[in-house]
Amino acid sequence: MNQEVNVGSELVVEWRALTVVLIDQLAEQLRIKLNLSEKELPLGAVLEAGTWHAGREVAQAKRSDASPPIHIRLDGTVF
Repeated sequence: MNQEVNVGSELVVEWRALTVVLIDQLAEQLRIKLNLSEKELPLGAVLEAGTWHAGREVAQAKRSDASPPIHIRLDGTVF
C-alpha cells in the first residue's frame, strides 16, 4: 500500500509548481518547433493532449492501476 500525502503538503505544492514550469517550457519549445503562436497552441492544449493524456499512458505502463507516482489525499479544495 502506498502512503498518501496531504494535498497542501510541501511535497505536493513543489511537485505541482515544478510541473507547471516544465510544461510551460515544453509549450514554448513546441510552439517554436511547430511555428505556432501562443494563441494557436495555448498552454491548455499542451496540458490536455501533450502531458495529461501522455501521463496517463505512462502511468498505465508503469503501474497496473494507472495511478500517479504520488498518492495525494484530496479534500476537494484544490483542483
